[in-house]
Amino acid sequence: LPKGSESEKAARKAAIQDATKFAIEIPQQVAETALEALHVIRAMAEQGNPNSVTDAGVGALCARTAVLGAIMNMRINAADVEDRAWVEARMERAEAMEAEAQAIEDDVRLTVAKLLSK
Repeated sequence: LPKGSESEKAARKAAIQDATKFAIEIPQQVAETALEALHVIRAMAEQGNPNSVTDAGVGALCARTAVLGAIMNMRINAADVEDRAWVEARMERAEAMEAEAQAIEDDVRLTVAKLLSK
């Protein structure tokens, strides 16, 4: 975008801020989706075919990694957003998702270990 006049500079700055927010919103959606998958994977490990419990275990590892990777992308872009209240809300949600993903992965791994020890 042009940046010759003050209004052009302001429009450019606003566009960059909007694009940077979008660069946080998309990985947040990825993290949310991967977290939803973890809930399904936990149910599969607990209630599914015991012969495929290790598949659920691997799926949990992969889904948690997807959550963490998406959150990393959120964090790298968060530094450039000037609306700190907006960023703080996203980062609070990111921390909650990270903790929830870890807890679910731990549950799945425990379920896998119990079934494999039988």
